[in-house]
Amino acid sequence: LQELRHENLNPFVGCFIDPFKPCLLFEFCTRSSLADVLFNADVNLDWEFKLSLMTDLIMGMRYLHSSAIGTHGNLNSHNCVIDTRWVLKITDFGVKTIYEFCKTKFPSADKKRLLWTAPEILRQDENFRHASQKGDVYSFAVIMQEILMRMPPYGMLDKEPEELLGKILKPPPLCRPAVPPGAAPPEYIQLMKQCWGEMAETRPSFEDIVGRFKSFTKGKKTNIVDAMFRKLEKYSNDLEETVRVRTLALEEERKKTESLLTQMLPASVAQSLLSGSPVDPESYEEVTVYFSDIVGFTTISAMSSPLQVVRLLNDLYTMFDSTIDDYDVYKVETIGDAYMACSGLPVRNGDRHAGEISTMALDLLSKCGQFVIWHMPDIPLRIRIGIHTGSCVAGVVGLRMPRFCLFGDTVNTASRMESTSTAFRIHVSWATQEKLVLLGGYEVVYRGEVELKGKGKHKTYWLVGKMGFNKPLPEPPAMTGLVNLVC
Repeated sequence: LQELRHENLNPFVGCFIDPFKPCLLFEFCTRSSLADVLFNADVNLDWEFKLSLMTDLIMGMRYLHSSAIGTHGNLNSHNCVIDTRWVLKITDFGVKTIYEFCKTKFPSADKKRLLWTAPEILRQDENFRHASQKGDVYSFAVIMQEILMRMPPYGMLDKEPEELLGKILKPPPLCRPAVPPGAAPPEYIQLMKQCWGEMAETRPSFEDIVGRFKSFTKGKKTNIVDAMFRKLEKYSNDLEETVRVRTLALEEERKKTESLLTQMLPASVAQSLLSGSPVDPESYEEVTVYFSDIVGFTTISAMSSPLQVVRLLNDLYTMFDSTIDDYDVYKVETIGDAYMACSGLPVRNGDRHAGEISTMALDLLSKCGQFVIWHMPDIPLRIRIGIHTGSCVAGVVGLRMPRFCLFGDTVNTASRMESTSTAFRIHVSWATQEKLVLLGGYEVVYRGEVELKGKGKHKTYWLVGKMGFNKPLPEPPAMTGLVNLVC
């Protein structure tokens, strides 16, 4: 065994003689077995590559058959290994000789491994099966099918090994793998069928097979070094393509992550987090905060199924989200039927924040007046809105699910303005009304002094319109004691 030396034989290193379980040592091949390469989707095997693998195999078997060993006896795609240069090497030859030397029974092969075994050998007593050169030729034909189809033996027949072996042992009809004509040039398919012929004496020898391969290639000699470089170049190109595809996929996932993050957080904050920069809490001297909720939402929920409530809120807030895209406004959060937004942060916009929020509120009020609850088309969706202007602190809270939160009395006051508002009305504070006066063009109505929980009485106003805003607004419930003001 140690004297066998050939480019396509995996060198035998030594063995450990044990009467119960002898161990054999062969050189390690980094690219594993032929079966592993064939069924690795990342390895692109073109015809030249497949032909090179088959040529390596027949050259190695021709040498083995001419040696003192004489036969392999257990040839299959798992006993063909691939080295770093993509050269196929036959391994596990002479194993039965070692077992016979140790007077140890050769272990029985599982049913799948018998699919490479010639039928005349299968018909022998399991304990006294003798390998033959014609049997190795049969095994080569089955491996040839694997290489051409990149499919396990008989894989296209979709049958269990036990059923296949039963059909192989008892023809007719002859049971062999089905290889379509387009899998290889016709002369190779014809040779493969001759190699797995039922009658062993009709099968060609490996000397004949090598000659047939040379005639198929018109006598062109394959330089092993050139073939190696072509294989390496092909593998390199395939690897580059795989890296390119994986890089594109990674870039797509990165963009999806960034897109999701920018939907959860302000763009500037998201960019800071993505770049690894700390996001410290920041104080803002003046912003305008918006709150709204649905009047009678508890009643609507009681008359609806949970799925209907979810769809209602999804339809409503999808409309809200698409509307605020037209304004310099950041959506802070939604809690149940409550919607919170703010202008003037994280990017400051001077005194425009009150106008942005107010115009957006009019726009949302107009669209809510036309909104139809899909499962309650006769019931109007009545929202109430509260707006307040003041200072606040904003920052990112949490790591696992980071949120951009607002803190300060301004947020509490805006919430109180919403809770003391009424259906189809925009309730604005004294601070917001003063900003609207400076901006000009907004129509407000003095409501009077309103008791705000925890804050006492304050003058508040209704925002009822804006110069140049011509969208229809829903009719709110009538109220008395109001004074019209045009800011």
